[in-house]
Amino acid sequence: MAIYAIGDIQGCYREFRELIDQCGFDPSNDRLWLVGDLVNRGPASLETLRFVRSLGDAAVSVLGNHDLYLLKIAYAGASGRKRHDTLQQVLEAPDRDELIAWLRTLPLMHLEGDYAMVHAGLLPGWTAERARALAREVEAALSGESCEAFLQHMWGNSPKAWSDDLAGWERLRVIVNAMTRMRFCTPDGRMEFDAKGPPDSALPNHLPWFAHPNRASSDTTIVCGHWSALGLRREPNLLALDSGCVWGEKLTAVRLEDRQVFQVHAGKRLGSF
Repeated sequence: MAIYAIGDIQGCYREFRELIDQCGFDPSNDRLWLVGDLVNRGPASLETLRFVRSLGDAAVSVLGNHDLYLLKIAYAGASGRKRHDTLQQVLEAPDRDELIAWLRTLPLMHLEGDYAMVHAGLLPGWTAERARALAREVEAALSGESCEAFLQHMWGNSPKAWSDDLAGWERLRVIVNAMTRMRFCTPDGRMEFDAKGPPDSALPNHLPWFAHPNRASSDTTIVCGHWSALGLRREPNLLALDSGCVWGEKLTAVRLEDRQVFQVHAGKRLGSF
């Protein structure tokens, strides 16, 4: 059995299918790990959702910020909707309710062996086990009767840092922000959400979340996406996989067993290396 971790698909269904064909993915034997942002900006979010759902246990996907955005507008309608999203086909689909219900069941973080998969990152003070427990709090809100209320309170840039004393919507918001939006933070774990460029574009006294010298999750290899300006990055305890397919670049898969990389360019197939 092989596990292929794949970066942000964002509705780039054709490239996604080309990539798993290139990998030789066999759903009866192999597994896909998808780092979130299955939908939005690309042309085929509906096809992507239907296909990933059809894979059942052969695919594990965590939720990204665009997936959460789809859930929000599915419940709140046009309120807060962005003008240029590409989700109308999903919202008008005959199986819309089934797809939205399935999306609500996806994890915010996946922990297995020496690997943890999350869309954006983990705050430096969280071990992987602690982060997984916190992710379950958000998952319970999404899958339970408080889902609509949670989605109404989910977005916002504060609080910017974690505290064990946080409660209610603020507590859940920090967890969501760290796991689906964060790129940079200060050494003491205060998040910053405006900078979206490469690591050297950090504001003073900020650094990429994974570069914290005392990161509590450093004993775990984090598999993530979200940061297209970072691109493919392979370090002993990090696999960052968003290589910007939706921006005309590449969709990337890494086979976890040997870290072999497979890539498909947006509109053109590339080889493995």
